[in-house]
Amino acid sequence: MLFRTIGWGLRNIARFSGRDTLPQFWIYAASVIGLAMAAWAAVFIPVFMGTFARMQRFAVEHPDQAEVVSGPGSYSVTIHGDHPELMPDMPGLLLPLAAITGIAVILLAGAVTRRLHDCDKRGYWGIPMLVFLAVGMAIMPRVFESFSASAATAGGPDMGMFGLLFLNNLLYLGSLAILVFHLAQRGTRGTNRFGEDPRG
Repeated sequence: MLFRTIGWGLRNIARFSGRDTLPQFWIYAASVIGLAMAAWAAVFIPVFMGTFARMQRFAVEHPDQAEVVSGPGSYSVTIHGDHPELMPDMPGLLLPLAAITGIAVILLAGAVTRRLHDCDKRGYWGIPMLVFLAVGMAIMPRVFESFSASAATAGGPDMGMFGLLFLNNLLYLGSLAILVFHLAQRGTRGTNRFGEDPRG
């Protein structure tokens, strides 16, 4: 059933009409989200491992500016002072993150619409979450650049931009919660305005 359901979702990527049952949607959606998370991990883990390796080298080369604490089951490196060169390139990481997220959205858009149709709701319920997601992706690089630049200058980060990102993220989480609530509802029995009952 797993592969048949995933195959159904993939064959119907571009179909925004009709209805999908709870199992049809959630098996497919969980597969897409799981693959997206694996792809995010494949991007983030090497970058953060590289950052940790740079910090370890810095601690060895500059013992007066670093503190290494090691114990049973723990290891930490504390760097004193401002050293932005040791930090990961967060704005650079956002491009692959945005690409992976975009692919996941494309894979899920039709399935979300059909699941909403099964609950007798229009697919437009998914749009607010996408808008807030896109705005967050657009603002985030500027926030990271602001914080990186503030480490080198006394001007400080742009807290207005940070506040805007924080508010946007709250709205994103709220719209996502509402969407998930609708997606988790039992579908309407019998024919509705979006088509025949997929349960037969």
